[in-house]
Amino acid sequence: MDRNNHPKVAYFCMEYGLQSDFKIYAGGLGILAGDHLKEASDQNLPLIGIGIKWKQGYTDQYIDKDGQPYDSYKNYQYNFLEDTGIKVTVKIRNIDVVCKVWKTKKFGNATLLLLDTDIEENSDKWITGQLYGWFGEERIAQEMVLGIGGVKALRKLQIPIDVYHFNEGHAVFAAFELLREKMLSGYSFEEAWHKTREEFVFTTHTPILQGNESHPISKLEYMGAFNGLNREQMLQIGGEPFNMTVAALRLSRKSNAVSQLHAETANHMWKDVSGRSEIIGITNGIHRGTWVDERITKAYESGNDLWTPHMEIKEELISFVKERTGVQLNKDKLLIGFSRRAAPYKRSDLIFSNKEVIEPLLKEGKVQIIFSGKAHPLDDTGKSIVHNLVLMMRNYPNSVVFLENYDMTIGSMLTRGCDVWLNNPRRPLEASGTSGMKAAMNGVLNCSILDGWWPEACKDGVNGWQFGDGYENNNEEILDKHDGHALYDTLLNRVVPTYYENRAKWVEMMKNSIESTKDYFSTKRMLQEYYKKMYIK
Repeated sequence: MDRNNHPKVAYFCMEYGLQSDFKIYAGGLGILAGDHLKEASDQNLPLIGIGIKWKQGYTDQYIDKDGQPYDSYKNYQYNFLEDTGIKVTVKIRNIDVVCKVWKTKKFGNATLLLLDTDIEENSDKWITGQLYGWFGEERIAQEMVLGIGGVKALRKLQIPIDVYHFNEGHAVFAAFELLREKMLSGYSFEEAWHKTREEFVFTTHTPILQGNESHPISKLEYMGAFNGLNREQMLQIGGEPFNMTVAALRLSRKSNAVSQLHAETANHMWKDVSGRSEIIGITNGIHRGTWVDERITKAYESGNDLWTPHMEIKEELISFVKERTGVQLNKDKLLIGFSRRAAPYKRSDLIFSNKEVIEPLLKEGKVQIIFSGKAHPLDDTGKSIVHNLVLMMRNYPNSVVFLENYDMTIGSMLTRGCDVWLNNPRRPLEASGTSGMKAAMNGVLNCSILDGWWPEACKDGVNGWQFGDGYENNNEEILDKHDGHALYDTLLNRVVPTYYENRAKWVEMMKNSIESTKDYFSTKRMLQEYYKKMYIK
């Protein structure tokens, strides 16, 4: 692409997953953002990322002798970051907080600017300490650094921007800084809002109402987040309590959801928000160069047998598991992978819902399952899910594995080396889910509820399997029973027999999986859609 013909984009996100040991990411949102920047670099597009240099990153989460997860933090030093030589100031709690600006392009990504408060000038150096750590006040302070500090950094570096992209509502205070600039130059609030709206686009990710961040107006006022606006203007933008997603929807000229089903869900969810932008669907993609094993790509493109490189990669995963846990899995037995954030709606342990059905398969070793995932440090329910998975590992020691401290390395190993990728959220609560895309492009067959991205890709029995028939029910007990039954039916009567009795069909499905996903579910297609449908007016 010719970068001169495209608008210059500033992409704001709280986290970026660029490489496993660069600890400025927590999960899927960050992985998407990292892939977005890598693809922008690949396509030579004029896009720059704005984020935060987290001193301790997200939690490292380990398992104690009783099977309980616990959180651990340490300070990270990144000597590869380049000092831009500039600092900007953000007024927080009526104190000037100085933010140093670093940058990196080390990971084949478009330029990423990172703001850092861990410097001598500040009495509170820990604002940029922990990603998603602590409580409401610190979260607001972090978001002020990202949004207000991010715009100020772009100004000071004299980087012209045509479009500001909020990846989630965390960056909404960037719009407040643009409003302040325009009002200082003589525009009324309404005029400034209208002009600012033309410069912003927004991606919403969370289809659970309670998962969309909000803060009491009085707390925002105390923190200094009004940034020159008054209480009435704040209420017009985000309501009371001030909802960050609502504010972003009202401050953007266009918004997008991250799959086609999510677009339906989001438009229904926010239908009563007056003056909001249109929400269109731009389905997420993955950066193939990061997530797809070259051996699989080479075999697929040359028309060679996929089973041989798959088994080679599977054995590498089995060795990885042995090294991490001491558990020896069997390369000839069906291996299922499940790794994602430990949130109740993702139902990590649905496969264990009827022990009479699953236990014989596990005891015979006919089915092996590898789990991984982290719970938010303050989420006791999520931690109980992790604890339950660890207990299952102890109950079925050679068939169930839990890999602690989930990160990009584990995610990459699992989405390349398993035979089947299991996905069973409560529909329609999975906005997109990119782990299944990574698996699919590696020839790992999806077995999934029709939620997120999978309804767009699934050719049942051809490139993977669906179960649950798109069923929805607000009664979780009824829904879980229905989906659990559907999962067992698909697993026992379709997946397991195909694996053990029809290898030719399995390999054909692997080929179909790659063929049907490699282009459409790539960040190349995704980024082109962002330019065509969001960035270019």
